[in-house]
Amino acid sequence: MKQDKRIFGGSAVTALRAALTLGLMTLCAATMLLVALPTFFRARNFYHQKILVPFGRAVLAVWGIQLELHQTQAFPQIQTIYISNHTSTLDMFVLIALGLPNTRFFLSGYLRWLLPMGLIGYLLGIFWTVDQKFSARRVRIFKRAAEALQRSGESVYLSPEGERVTSGEIGHFNKGAFHLATVLHAPIVPIYIAIPKAIDPGRGWCARPGVVHVYIQPSVATTQWALSNLERNRDQVRDLFLAWHTKLNAGLSAEHKR
Repeated sequence: MKQDKRIFGGSAVTALRAALTLGLMTLCAATMLLVALPTFFRARNFYHQKILVPFGRAVLAVWGIQLELHQTQAFPQIQTIYISNHTSTLDMFVLIALGLPNTRFFLSGYLRWLLPMGLIGYLLGIFWTVDQKFSARRVRIFKRAAEALQRSGESVYLSPEGERVTSGEIGHFNKGAFHLATVLHAPIVPIYIAIPKAIDPGRGWCARPGVVHVYIQPSVATTQWALSNLERNRDQVRDLFLAWHTKLNAGLSAEHKR
C-alpha cells in the first residue's frame, strides 16, 4: 500500500499534470489560430496578451506554482531587450505569465516540432535558434531578427545563457542578446527567476507546488554601446547577474537558518 501511495501521489500526479499541460497548450494553439484567421495573422501582441498569458498562468496553476513579483518600475513601453537566467523547464511558463509588453521570443528550434508549440511560435513570430556549434546559422538568425525588430519596433526576450544551467549557477553568457541591444539601441531589462530547489524540475516536468520569485531590475541603458565593446558590455551585465545571484542566495540561506 505504501508503494501505491507513492506512485499515485508522485509520478501519477506528475503524468496527469503533464497531460493537462499538453491539453492546455493544444487549446491555446487552436484558440490562437481561430483568432488569427479573421485578424489576418497581424495581431501578435493581442494573441500574446489575451491568449498566451492566461495559458501560461493556467499551466503554473496546474503545477501549483505561485509567482511573487519583485518590481519597482513598470515594464518599459519602448523597444526593450529582456534577458534572464535559465535553470528550469518552469522558466518558459513564468516568462509567458509575466505578460512582457509587445514582446517576441527566442526559443530553441527543437521545440517547434512539438506541434502545438510550433503553431504558437508561428503565430507569435518566435525566432527559432540552433545550437552554438552552428555558428554561421546563428549569425544569420540573429541578423534576420535584428532586421525584423528594427522594422517592427517590438521588444524581444532571450536568455544569454542559451541552455539551462541546472546547477543553479549563472552560466556563460552568449553575445547574441547584447549584439541585438547594441544594434537596436534598445535598453536591457534583466530578470532573475529564483526557483527553490524543493520545487524545481530542472530539465524535466516533475515540478512541486510552491512559490517562484521573479526579480526585475531597472533598465540598463545601451545608447552609448558600440559593437567594438560587445564582450565588455556582455561581461558587465553578467557580473550584475552574478552579484544578484550571490545576494539573493545569501538571503535565502539566512532565511532557512531562522
